[in-house]
Amino acid sequence: MAAIGDEDSITGLLLAGIGHIDSHQKKNFLVVDAKTPLSAVEDAFQEFCKRKDIAIILINQHIAEEIRTLIDEHDQAFPTILEIPSKDHPYDPEKDSVLKRVRRLFGE
Repeated sequence: MAAIGDEDSITGLLLAGIGHIDSHQKKNFLVVDAKTPLSAVEDAFQEFCKRKDIAIILINQHIAEEIRTLIDEHDQAFPTILEIPSKDHPYDPEKDSVLKRVRRLFGE
């Protein structure tokens, strides 16, 4: 599992035990704040998608909106991308890429 999110979301996930740093000092999480360049978010997302040890990527929905093109281009079953709310940004099902795909599948 990997995570891309704001400090509060990542802290909660790390406290729940999903954090990992391998022997090459590669983390399975990225804390995004106002100073984080968009390129760093894109690079982390692409790296997480390539790693064989990651089956799920959790990403705050407001951050997913910033890299929506990359998320929409991702067409593999693994890793699965799940958009989650954050403390300051509520979840909007209309923006969720998984729900959009389900709606297309059922012709809605």
